[in-house]
Amino acid sequence: MSTQTVVTNGIGVSVRRPDGIPKVKGEFAYSSDLWADGMLWGATLRSPHPRARVLTIEIAAALAVPGVHAVLTHEDVPGRKTYGLEHHDQPVLAFDEVRYQGEPVAIVAADHPETARYAAAKIEVAYEELEPLTDPEHALSPDSPRLHPGGNLLRHVYIEHGPEPGDADVVVKGEYEVGMQDQAFLGPESGLAIPAEDGGVDLFIATQWLHVDRDQVAACLDLPLEKVRFTLAGVGGAFGGREDVSMQAHACLLALHTGRPVKMVYGREESFFGHVHRHPARMRYEHAASRDGRLAWIRARILLDGGAYASSSGAVVSNAASFALGPYDVPSARIDSYVVYTDNPPCGAMRGFGAVQTCFAHEAQMDKLAAALDMDPVELRRRNAMTTGTSMPTGAPVNCPAPVDELLRSVSERPLPDRDGGVPGGIANVTRGEGVVRGVGYAVGFKNVGFSEGFDDFSTARVRLSDVRGEPLVEVHTAAAEVGQGLVTVMAQIARTELDVENVLVLPADTQVGSAGSSSASRQTHMTGGAVQAACRAVREQWEAQGEIGDGIEATREYHHRPTVPLDELGQGDAHVTFAFAAHRAVVDVDTELGLVRVVEIATAQDVGKAMNPLAVEGQIEGGIAQGLGLALMEEIQVVDGLVRNASFTDYLIPTILDMPPVVLDVLELGDPDSPYGLRGIGEPPTISSTPAVVAAVRAATGRALQRVPLKPDDMIGL
Repeated sequence: MSTQTVVTNGIGVSVRRPDGIPKVKGEFAYSSDLWADGMLWGATLRSPHPRARVLTIEIAAALAVPGVHAVLTHEDVPGRKTYGLEHHDQPVLAFDEVRYQGEPVAIVAADHPETARYAAAKIEVAYEELEPLTDPEHALSPDSPRLHPGGNLLRHVYIEHGPEPGDADVVVKGEYEVGMQDQAFLGPESGLAIPAEDGGVDLFIATQWLHVDRDQVAACLDLPLEKVRFTLAGVGGAFGGREDVSMQAHACLLALHTGRPVKMVYGREESFFGHVHRHPARMRYEHAASRDGRLAWIRARILLDGGAYASSSGAVVSNAASFALGPYDVPSARIDSYVVYTDNPPCGAMRGFGAVQTCFAHEAQMDKLAAALDMDPVELRRRNAMTTGTSMPTGAPVNCPAPVDELLRSVSERPLPDRDGGVPGGIANVTRGEGVVRGVGYAVGFKNVGFSEGFDDFSTARVRLSDVRGEPLVEVHTAAAEVGQGLVTVMAQIARTELDVENVLVLPADTQVGSAGSSSASRQTHMTGGAVQAACRAVREQWEAQGEIGDGIEATREYHHRPTVPLDELGQGDAHVTFAFAAHRAVVDVDTELGLVRVVEIATAQDVGKAMNPLAVEGQIEGGIAQGLGLALMEEIQVVDGLVRNASFTDYLIPTILDMPPVVLDVLELGDPDSPYGLRGIGEPPTISSTPAVVAAVRAATGRALQRVPLKPDDMIGL
């Protein structure tokens, strides 16, 4: 076999993304841009109450509105009435009761979006309001109302690691809280459902996992899987917020009922009610150490608010427990990790799920312990740093490279930035700098890559090699969701590298090929990259055997990671595939009189295993830091008595380019021996330890305890 071209855009090269220029120019087609002839518009009526019984639903007034083609309630759901990632506990449309503000009750299809919304508002729902259960601690109480038949405890993970905690020279305690963060993707939930001639439906949708969406929706529609076909539409960000079904079933129901294409697009306020959020957390920790700084034992109690429905809370609480100790060698630990149902908005996956919450707590504890020992906080971390072979609290050894000491050394030895004259307050020039103090803080974190606890995580890829006008062309077909992370680019790079062919076409992702799993858990490049690699190698073998392309060569392959097992009753088991590590150093200026913060610089070091596309790696790291900074200083959904008070980007604040500091980074490529190309996850570690690093820097500047994020001005000035 010979090649006709020299491949220059394979793995390890900063290949330009094909969607980059269209996105910058505003020409990229997102799911909200979808259109079809004869299309109707869908709208949703949502509950104004966080908890209430549904007594009656009257739709006559809505049906009478000119231009309305359908008004549907739970009675019109032909199949299973509920859906969910781990538990089928969430109604397609509410029946009997509503459990959170914003729960869908009815849906409307009309010939204009304003007409659909107007008609939805005409639906009359009689509720019997009930006292909402909004305190997760109270949800554990035996005298609290039961929100679901099985009670309010969604999952409890107990980990017993090592011997019973014994004596120690120094013990520090702390209580910490993390607020509810939103994924804040810029592209709201949207999709287009088109009824098909075979009685089925085609849905073009922005999602993170086509197959699991299809399976849930097909069951609700009472249709066989082959009659429910999903195709990925342009996705405007995800970060975990598109793992759950939102309007998928609603659009399909309306399309099948009317026999017309139906498009649904959420507004920004509705989007806050249309997807899950990061779990708020309450955590209580005790760290014990000897005088020389060696950790002796850790006790932790973690309570996550899962909100009204389960979503992926089971996996999140497991991660919170598994990573509760941080990337340290801890001989003894006792960890209790709970997640409960409440009448607050549902919570589920968000970048770094579970590990983000606990990293904030365990890193604050390490700083507190360093102060008690009169020891440098970086030295304390390095003295206890996990290495390859260190036992996880789950009992399984870390078999991949664990460069915790190297990452900490990298960020701590970087020169500190000079004072540049900038002050907190930004372009508003709020402060003149009289009360400004500089602080420096450090944090290190880690997280699993891929799905854990016995889940058969796999991805499928179909690769076809054909001859087009005398030139070889490779077509790559997967169901993997490109959500902005650059996966399409990486798949093409893998195909070029494996087949020595420059011309590669990545086909649209859909359910006409086997599942690729979710674009979450830092798994997609690892898993789908492995599947594309395997399929390409199968094609190459055929090509070499035949000596020519002929009528085309095609191969479909699945990639499975090594087996894992569920945690047992003591939290033990080889539950995770592999891990990714990152460290951060934050430098901040704080106006201690006004409580304003300016992040001056963030230095980071991260082991990515293999930088498939170095520029994309840098973008993922910087984007993850932006979300970590947001959680530290500004991002929180304000929920009062179950009611969301800031469902807009006016009141829910996210970092802009003016808030982001320069990022200096060191990328390590310590390949994982058990993954394709040595890949490690990239997207989540930057979010995990950037939050505690920023808070540690503010703590250093102010001397305040700062036990809750996001920080507020009065936290820093002691009002």
